[in-house]
Amino acid sequence: MLNLISKDIGGKVRIIKKNEFVIWVVDSRKSILKILKIFDTYPPLTSRLRAQLKFMLECFKRNDVEWYLNSRNSKYLTPTGSDISVDIDYSYFNEWLSGFIEAEGCFSIRQNNFHSFSIGQNDDKYLIDAIRNHFNIQSQTRNPYKTFWLIETYRVSTLHNIIKHCTEYPLIGQKLVSFNKFKDLIN
Repeated sequence: MLNLISKDIGGKVRIIKKNEFVIWVVDSRKSILKILKIFDTYPPLTSRLRAQLKFMLECFKRNDVEWYLNSRNSKYLTPTGSDISVDIDYSYFNEWLSGFIEAEGCFSIRQNNFHSFSIGQNDDKYLIDAIRNHFNIQSQTRNPYKTFWLIETYRVSTLHNIIKHCTEYPLIGQKLVSFNKFKDLIN
């Protein structure tokens, strides 16, 4: 996936520490500006990425290495709390949601057949609430610790909504394996 991104946008894919992990590095100002244009069309939905984008734009505006060095530790600072109000652009929400499920979702298969789906996020209760509403999840958004927000559902009709979504907007990574096992047990 990173090779496709680097081919289209720029940058280089690097393998770190004997294949432990792969990173995508973009160090060309032209490539970075091309990436930032993508966010004009598809604004980030997580508060952390919004903060990073704001910091990056400020870096380009200032073009000051000393300011960057003094400010870089605050690039992830975002407002916190459950009452953050963020406008969500629903024109690409379904596609984004599949990627978010890929990263943060969990398809739980249990021996007692009370299978469930859960998804959580630090800080961004508004996203968890949007997902809850999108799938018509009846259970409440929980706050099990500090700034972590979570929803979990066992309701079969809701699980069918999630399966329908993941079929129409497919998962393409490792989560697809657990989704296929999950889907076969629910249907």
